Amino acid sequence: MRLAYTVEEIRAAEAALMARLPEGTLMQRAAAGLAAVCVKLLPKVYGSRVLVLAGSGDNGGDALYAGARLARRGASVRALLLAPGRAHAGGLAELLAAGGRVTADQGEFGRADLVLDGIVGIGGRGGLRPEAAGFASMERRGRVVAVDLPSGVDADTGEVAGAVLRADVTVCFGAYKPGLFVDPGASYAGVVHLVEIGLELGPAPVEVLGRTDVAALLPRPGAESDKYRRGVVGIAAGSARYPGAAVLAVAGAQRGGAGAVRYVGSAAEEVVRRHPEVLVQAGGPAGAGRVQSWVVGPGSGEGAGAVLDEALASGVPVLVDADALTELARGGRRGAAVLTPHAGEAARLLAGSTGEPVSAERVAGERVATARRLAAAYGAVVLLKGSTTVVAEPGGRVRVNTTATSWLATAGSGDVLAGLVGSLLAAGLAPFDAASAGAYLHGLAGRLAAERGVPITAGEVAGALSASWSDVVDHRGRGELRGKGSTEVGGCARRSPRP
Repeated sequence: MRLAYTVEEIRAAEAALMARLPEGTLMQRAAAGLAAVCVKLLPKVYGSRVLVLAGSGDNGGDALYAGARLARRGASVRALLLAPGRAHAGGLAELLAAGGRVTADQGEFGRADLVLDGIVGIGGRGGLRPEAAGFASMERRGRVVAVDLPSGVDADTGEVAGAVLRADVTVCFGAYKPGLFVDPGASYAGVVHLVEIGLELGPAPVEVLGRTDVAALLPRPGAESDKYRRGVVGIAAGSARYPGAAVLAVAGAQRGGAGAVRYVGSAAEEVVRRHPEVLVQAGGPAGAGRVQSWVVGPGSGEGAGAVLDEALASGVPVLVDADALTELARGGRRGAAVLTPHAGEAARLLAGSTGEPVSAERVAGERVATARRLAAAYGAVVLLKGSTTVVAEPGGRVRVNTTATSWLATAGSGDVLAGLVGSLLAAGLAPFDAASAGAYLHGLAGRLAAERGVPITAGEVAGALSASWSDVVDHRGRGELRGKGSTEVGGCARRSPRP
């Protein structure tokens, strides 16, 4: 599991550590780790061309000290100072003493084998300033290594408010930052590598589950398990207009660990035709028989409110999606276990809880904060869908999923996810774990389905869920390395393309 901390928490931990160490020790630790990663990225250090883009703060100092270490190993290091009168004095002196030189030639950016982005650190806000913004669009032949964070990305939120220098590798110091895992910032971070510098930190406000973490959560049947002991998930979805939503939600539910799927709704004929194993019940949730969780809302259309009320009255965990979220936003309903909104639905839910209009664009730019606000307002775990999936519980704990691919942006994908998470709930997982594990498996299934780099359907995502489950529980699984924030530095792993 990777743990991410806010700027405030990291600054406090740095201050506490620096008070116990000789002056400059922390920066030297960071520079040593940064230089070591750079050595792995260069085919050879001796004779390579390295450009240090140095801003005015400690971030620039880290880059200059690392540049000095590379210069001592024979690299030709040039430093382009974005604020010459305010460059880090110690770092600059050490670079010059090691044989590095200062340059004003911005053309060095395109000629360098490696560029160290030390323009702005984790305390920066907004995009790149005018004197640095041009580098974001310049052609380059070498890799860009971000020092702690790509310049122009908000460390706490991943928000991008202007030009950003896209990194191939980000070397962060002491702890991961949430902005490295949350889009749009995550899309600029490249491969993320952590350098330990000795910080002492408490519980993390943001977690990123790895494959072994998810494997430990997944339900496994025991020797005496039967379909009822494994859990029955109820699906109340679909309508005359959207029968496919029911079919897809059931497909996701069948691969989520529960022993049986019970369906209620108008799409029974289509569901049984595609999934003959499903238990079909007439009427609504109130008379459906024994279930351990309900999934309500995918493709439901009119009448979703009444179905939601019946499910909430059942006393079992209820996952609320799609049309049922609209009913929830109208107020007066509480008691859901998991909400699965996309940005537009999240905006309506926020407006319903605060009485103030909220834009989907604001939700997309403040994903972690939005998920936390919704979880607190509705007393439920919130799985906020999008290019980055954020899962928040009412107490403020957050998990960010890094397995998703942009190919999942296809009709019906969310229906599959709803059924999958609902099934994990029925199998006995707590809402926070069910939502987190479901998001991971769903994202990985999307990657596996899209391995050939061609468009995929939601049905193909559902079909790949068994393979994603196998990938997670198999120690040879590949899913974690291909997600956002991969730590595979030498190979400089790439993320899936965005259409």
